[in-house]
Amino acid sequence: MEVSAMEEALPKARRKGGLRTIPFIISNEIFEKVASFGLTSNMILYLTERYLMTSAFATIVLYFWGAFSNFLPIFGAVLADACLGRFRVIALGSFVSLFGMCLLCLTAILPVYKKSPECVAPARPGQCELVPWQVPLLFTSFALMSIGSGGIRPCTLAFGADQLDKRDNSAKNVRTLQTFFNWYYTVLGLSIVFAATVIVYIQQARGWVVGFAVPVVLMVTALTLFLLGSPFYVKEAADRSAIIGLVQVLVASYKNRREPLPPETADSSSFHNKAGSKPRTPTNRLRYLNRACVLRNQGKELSPDGAACDPWSLCTVQQVEDTKAVIRVLPIWSTGILPGVIIGQQMFPTLQAKTMERKVGKMEIPAASFGVFSILTLTVWVAVYDRALVRPLSRLTGHARGLSLRQRMGAGLALFAVAMAVAAHTERVRRAAAIAQGLRDSDPRTGRPVHMSAMHLVPQHCLTGLAEGLNLIGQIEFYYSEFPKTMSSIGVSLLALGMGFGAVLGSAIVGIVGAATRGDGNDGWLANNLNRGHYDYYYLVLAMLGTANVVYFVVCGWAYGEEGQNRVMAADDAAAVEDAKEEQEKSVII
Repeated sequence: MEVSAMEEALPKARRKGGLRTIPFIISNEIFEKVASFGLTSNMILYLTERYLMTSAFATIVLYFWGAFSNFLPIFGAVLADACLGRFRVIALGSFVSLFGMCLLCLTAILPVYKKSPECVAPARPGQCELVPWQVPLLFTSFALMSIGSGGIRPCTLAFGADQLDKRDNSAKNVRTLQTFFNWYYTVLGLSIVFAATVIVYIQQARGWVVGFAVPVVLMVTALTLFLLGSPFYVKEAADRSAIIGLVQVLVASYKNRREPLPPETADSSSFHNKAGSKPRTPTNRLRYLNRACVLRNQGKELSPDGAACDPWSLCTVQQVEDTKAVIRVLPIWSTGILPGVIIGQQMFPTLQAKTMERKVGKMEIPAASFGVFSILTLTVWVAVYDRALVRPLSRLTGHARGLSLRQRMGAGLALFAVAMAVAAHTERVRRAAAIAQGLRDSDPRTGRPVHMSAMHLVPQHCLTGLAEGLNLIGQIEFYYSEFPKTMSSIGVSLLALGMGFGAVLGSAIVGIVGAATRGDGNDGWLANNLNRGHYDYYYLVLAMLGTANVVYFVVCGWAYGEEGQNRVMAADDAAAVEDAKEEQEKSVII
């Protein structure tokens, strides 16, 4: 009877997860991304045209909104991994984000300015008085959408990977995960293309009310699809012990800081291993943390079941290695901050496109839609790399992924620097053309455009997209692979956290450059009138910072050492536990 009960339980467990769940997760992500990017793509124009903000101030507002949106995922990840689980956090975040989108739509419906004789079209700053509750309502909608994305962003990708990941270092599993990550971003790229074209076009052609109402409908669809797949998902339970374990290791290693370490040749009996796991010694990297797992008096330190009597003084080898994995990743993670600056300044190319000729044949491309070339490049690159390049590259390099994760990340960082150098050249040519055509002092927002095609902006967007395809996807895969499984959401959220710091740094750079270059009748590099400014110099600053970041990454990558070791050790422990369970089940049956 016991054997048959086990046999009946196994097929039910196997029906959870797998490829059948991916359409629900991907569909949710598609509609959510179309909704969110459909709102953010054109937001610089919404703020400058409807609220009459200056370009620089609107850019800083969007930088801080981006920073807030990118800082919150780390909290959403901790909430998911330690308390609620990924499924619940994604669902909760979707509800909150939907409410924020509804409020944003309300800002477009309700009047912005008090009616007065002075406030007539075309309105000018100072002539119109804002309705007192409009800006607070706008910022509240931003905050709610950020809070919602803080639950969705760090969990969706990890939740999807949970459905497929066997958590071993086999070539087949590595390849499966890479394919999932690549096609996940391919589908996301296509959804962002749709958002940056169709949704932006609706906003320009039908107005802000309709343009903001469509994302609301899409967000409702996203949430519905995600909830429909609930019965089929593998829902990993939250495990706060993993996060608490990191703190315990730091505390224990500090408490034992005066205790001597065993020699490097010491065997596993000198260290505390979890009962049932494969005995092993800790690695010599970050060796000072090994003090947290050294056994000195087993009779006093261990209980009869093999657990530590005081987990704040004695930790397991696995806890120590998990903590090392997190600490070792941080230098490489810091190299992802500057890409956040570069990606976050895409508002400036929108303003540039606004001043240029955007007609292709009889169709006029919206200024905010030029970012679609970045996403298209990312999408094409990911598809070509996964389907055509991985296998030949893997034969050359010996990596199941083709190029190693750090090789892809480093190549992406180099391309970010090149993209900014190209952007500087394009802006120098655009500004020179504007001055030659007598447009230096005309308002780019209301005057005639520069006689120069906005298609000149395409190369910098394509380079940025290729850089994202290499670096950002490489980062996600790297963090997911190197972090313990119980902390996968936190690992994935590191990308968003880096983007958040990049947004803060970007706003600081904009503020410093603007203040340092303004004065004595000079409008500064980042003048509200692009033709009077020197945005090309600003791009050159980013290009130089990007070059320095590549050198820093090379140093961090060299110091990191070999990839994938934490995953191998975790798999060894899992295998040992499974073997112990099997032995126990056999003894029960017998």
